[in-house]
Amino acid sequence: MSVVDLPLEVRGAACSPAAAESLSARDADLLARRLKAVADPARLRLLSIVAAHDGGEACVCDLQEPLGLSQPTVSHHLRVLTDAGLLSRSKRGTWAYYALVPGAADALGAAFLASVAPRGR
Repeated sequence: MSVVDLPLEVRGAACSPAAAESLSARDADLLARRLKAVADPARLRLLSIVAAHDGGEACVCDLQEPLGLSQPTVSHHLRVLTDAGLLSRSKRGTWAYYALVPGAADALGAAFLASVAPRGR
């Protein structure tokens, strides 16, 4: 028996239109880049370390040792997180300081949940 042979009310359940708007291509791309940025244990730890620092800001010089990674590797991870809009960077003399972008982590979680949560049910 094919779907076409089923009564209309049964077919409708499988082919009902979307109840709400889905992610746009642009929003999906942004969300995917942000999720990819945090899908690495070292980057998650960096976010946690920065958030736990006094004033919510950490010098790059304080981030290498806790991770046990080389300076170029830590810098790469910080750049990925900054490019994804999760960290901000400010330069003071020869040092770079990183801080969480206010609301970015909350927005990331909310955007992910909204993109996968059932709607209108």
